[in-house]
Amino acid sequence: MGKAKINRRKISILILIILTTAFFRIPAIFGAEKSFVNSLGMEFVSIPAGTFIMGSPMDEMNRDKNEVQHKVKITKAFYMQTTEVTLGQWWSVMGKKFFGRRKGSKEMPVAKVSWHDAKRFINKINGPGGGGYRLPTEAEWEYASRAGSTTAFSWGDTIDCSKAMYGNNSKKSKECLGHVKSMRLKKDQPAPVKSYPPNRWGLFDMHGNVWEWSQDWYDAYPTKDIADPRGPESGIGRVRRGGSWFKHGHACRSANRNYAHPASKYQTTGFRLVWGEEKADTRKIDRWGTPDKEPER
Repeated sequence: MGKAKINRRKISILILIILTTAFFRIPAIFGAEKSFVNSLGMEFVSIPAGTFIMGSPMDEMNRDKNEVQHKVKITKAFYMQTTEVTLGQWWSVMGKKFFGRRKGSKEMPVAKVSWHDAKRFINKINGPGGGGYRLPTEAEWEYASRAGSTTAFSWGDTIDCSKAMYGNNSKKSKECLGHVKSMRLKKDQPAPVKSYPPNRWGLFDMHGNVWEWSQDWYDAYPTKDIADPRGPESGIGRVRRGGSWFKHGHACRSANRNYAHPASKYQTTGFRLVWGEEKADTRKIDRWGTPDKEPER
């Protein structure tokens, strides 16, 4: 009788593991689907393989010299999360202790998370056996942000307060305070995800709201055409993309680059995930100490 109980328990545990794996790896079963939603309610859309010009042209307003144009080929399709990871999704995986004193709706993008925090979240989702969830590479991020466009933003070369969350800072950048109020949103913080229109590939907040961590270390771009770039083995900081509510609209350009110490926890920085056949980067992860006190950007 005792052995029978033990066997039933083993079978129950095995079934639970199989079901959990199935929930988190829906694309492996339905690889032809254009979108999917996992058990955490995270929505993903298929991003097609293709070629694009990464960086910005010399005449783009507010461009930086680190945005040298070069051709990039994305050889495999992948799934990208339609929004930033939300507080609700974070709490479901990591628990509320991490943000025990933080207030906000479940639909707010999670922020004040370091690059290392994002990796811990991903490791928990992927489980002991590993899996397909990871941060996007810098090239994948810009490719998805552009959604086939060649302009500064996915919709054109100019930005206004109705298209993205930026300039919502009562002390440093007040440009969009009035519009934010008209939307019944709060000043001095990001907006709930999906508050602004998506790009043509169905991705929300690729411009503004919160900066998003990418997988890559920051470095100068290559000088020749390249396929599936993954950044250098080491660097001075991890790449952040997309701009945020904190400052000006030109920081939200598709080509704009930023970086920060991977242990930094800015109120303006969150992340979104991708899912693909290629597993998360298994190269040795740095373990830097306390980050330098760098200014918020």
